[in-house]
Amino acid sequence: MRNKVKSIEEVEQLVKMHKYDGKIIVTTNGSFDILHCAHVNLLERAKDEGDILVVLMNSDGSIQRYKGLTRPIIPEIERARMVASLECVDYVVIFDEDKPLDYLERIKGHIHVKGGSWDKDRINEEKIFVERWSGIYKTFELEEGFSTTNIINEILSRHSRDYSN
Repeated sequence: MRNKVKSIEEVEQLVKMHKYDGKIIVTTNGSFDILHCAHVNLLERAKDEGDILVVLMNSDGSIQRYKGLTRPIIPEIERARMVASLECVDYVVIFDEDKPLDYLERIKGHIHVKGGSWDKDRINEEKIFVERWSGIYKTFELEEGFSTTNIINEILSRHSRDYSN
């Protein structure tokens, strides 16, 4: 399948067919700005939990509202295409809301996976939400030292001097 970036309406229909076929649906969400190893490892671990992995990805506007106007670094369609290029990812849906709750409810996956870098209140809110339809909520610890913010800071640190070399 070449184009794995889909609308929520398309994914709803695809997920219905997959559920009918007895497939386990796994969801996860995030911004995936400057894709790095910890992102890839999280997505691979999420895929290991089931058969179909749906990645709900924050839009540019959604990221700007919670991380500020200097983010994201990579535009949403490029981020979506990079995430979709990973073998472990079946579908990517871009969402513009601050939280993916409406999309999670529309998909009603069997398992929702979250990286452990989120604040506990947000994790608890999503956990309670997912469990409303008997979904399972799993949190995976992220690998130390990997973050988009760390990458940005490292680039700025290394290249704040004369870049002509």
